Amino acid sequence: MANGPVKTAMIGLGWWGKKMTSVLQSAKQDIEIVCAAEPHPSGAEFAKDYGFTVYADHNGALAHPGVEAVILATPHSLHARQIEDSVAARKHIFCEKPLALTRAGAEKAVNACAAKKLVLGMGHERRWEPPVADMIAAAKSGKLGRLLQIEANFSHDKFLTLAADNWRLNPAEAPVGGMTATGIHLTDLATLLFGPARDVRVSCEKLASNIAQGDTMSAHIRFKGGGTAYISATLATPFISRFAVFGSKGWIDIRDKAHVESPAGWVVTSAATGSPISTIEIPPAEPVKDNLAAFARAVRGKAAYPITGEQLVNNISILEAIIQSAAQDGAVVTL
Repeated sequence: MANGPVKTAMIGLGWWGKKMTSVLQSAKQDIEIVCAAEPHPSGAEFAKDYGFTVYADHNGALAHPGVEAVILATPHSLHARQIEDSVAARKHIFCEKPLALTRAGAEKAVNACAAKKLVLGMGHERRWEPPVADMIAAAKSGKLGRLLQIEANFSHDKFLTLAADNWRLNPAEAPVGGMTATGIHLTDLATLLFGPARDVRVSCEKLASNIAQGDTMSAHIRFKGGGTAYISATLATPFISRFAVFGSKGWIDIRDKAHVESPAGWVVTSAATGSPISTIEIPPAEPVKDNLAAFARAVRGKAAYPITGEQLVNNISILEAIIQSAAQDGAVVTL
């Protein structure tokens, strides 16, 4: 097995592709961006500061000498073809969320990578936020008792300033308000904690903007093993990111001080049976980098990548049901 940093192609140099390229400069022991693919001229201009080649499409990057892996920072509708081509070229894949918009699409991607023994990473960096990792550990250890309920909100107003032709404002690309931009992170954590969903009911409205897919959404999710989650992903309010889990022995409420684009730390409030409520502050970290480093370690065979194929499929199953419920004016959709 090869050693050293994983030689990687960045597919897409938009806002988030540039963010990941920049943050990976402090993880060169794990990942080296050796080339990129971006059809817009701004990609080549950006790459001048980093000294790597930019191709017009992903096939050029896949053929670049020495490339072992790709990072897909592209519109959702491109993921299926790019994953198919990357698997055919035997490249490990780190895909920005969501992996797909349907369960069938997610299963196809997961199975294709597994068949070729390729690592499939996912842009769910919330799992690498220190207080979220601690929360997951507390829930899994039984410290919180029987898990009962999740309340979560990941909203911002960044999209209000986007150009009208930006793909993030296209309902076909990014349906149901902020679901594919932010809400998908919340459902990832929910299905990690509670397992597969039983059914979903959604409200999605256009209340304070001209965003075609709606600017205000909420989803109520029931899980097959019991428990519920209420999540919100709104595109017309100032930034908030909150994730709270409640159990029979205690609860934890995590609030980000800033968007993960520029982490500023977290405020964590919690309580346990028989103890007073406590609040602590957690200093900033770089979960985007840490997720990508975990992907690279998995490629090198040093540790298993912690997001499993089953979890990826469970999450996209919820997303598909959310899309269906919104299209049916909030009808309950059974998974």
